[in-house]
Amino acid sequence: MRRTAAVALSLFALVACGTSPEGNAPGGESPGAGDLPDTAAIVAAVTRDDALAAALPEGIRQAGKLRVGSNVQNPPNNFYAADGKTPVGSEVDLVKAVGAKLGLAVEHQDMAFGSLITGLQAGRIDVTMAAMNDTAERQEAIDFVDYFTSGITIMVQKGNPEGVTGPDDLCGKSVAVNLGSSQETFAKEHRCLSGDAIQVTATDSDTQNQNQLRTGRVAAILNDLPTAVYVAKTAGDGEFFEVVDLEPINGGPYGIGVAKGNPELTEALRGALQALIEDGTYTRILDAWDVAQGAVEQATVNGG
Repeated sequence: MRRTAAVALSLFALVACGTSPEGNAPGGESPGAGDLPDTAAIVAAVTRDDALAAALPEGIRQAGKLRVGSNVQNPPNNFYAADGKTPVGSEVDLVKAVGAKLGLAVEHQDMAFGSLITGLQAGRIDVTMAAMNDTAERQEAIDFVDYFTSGITIMVQKGNPEGVTGPDDLCGKSVAVNLGSSQETFAKEHRCLSGDAIQVTATDSDTQNQNQLRTGRVAAILNDLPTAVYVAKTAGDGEFFEVVDLEPINGGPYGIGVAKGNPELTEALRGALQALIEDGTYTRILDAWDVAQGAVEQATVNGG
């Protein structure tokens, strides 16, 4: 499930400005460099693969850069650093590493999520990388190189006082979700063996959901894996929440989007990503952002 822009901005305001669920922002600051993982050395260590670089389409190889369309407001995948203009995040690091493997600089273009596919089809960007799910419907318009598996995960109070280990432990309990999300659908449709359905509280506010969890009005929040991990790590300096250790529920891949009819670029990206998986760079980046639960073992095309 790709979050709406409004919800993503709400999350960014919460975690990037250090805002607690009560709304108290110490100084109202965005995260400084000290608040972010230091991944520069990981990316800088990536070396060009001449064979992969030679397989690039001529236009991109001559330009020497990869134009990446993204919706830069979705931590920890992609968001702005304290200067308000430098994209950072796990996806930013991954695509920079892919670019380095192909001998390309990476240029981010911040776009509305809904315009990414049309921008790609029109040639305004070379690829998309914006926590976009690879789905059969989207494959009709573009191709995907899959780099991450996301899905629904469970966030609970620090220490997990309710002892939640999986969805069945939520039966009969109140659970917060985002309105209109796949998490809401899952919670309402989950069949509880006990016969006690999950009591769903749906809002359009991450802050409100987190308030409810902190104060015990709900037992858990259902959210996308990378977002939940990032909130658990950053909210209250990591003292408010934790993510239940389980495989993503209803998991599916995020994919780098490539225009149809561009197999050379698709294969070059897949090969570069696979090389990063095999040499450990991929894992080091995901570990740095605490989202290794979503790691893939193979770079695949149109696996959604």
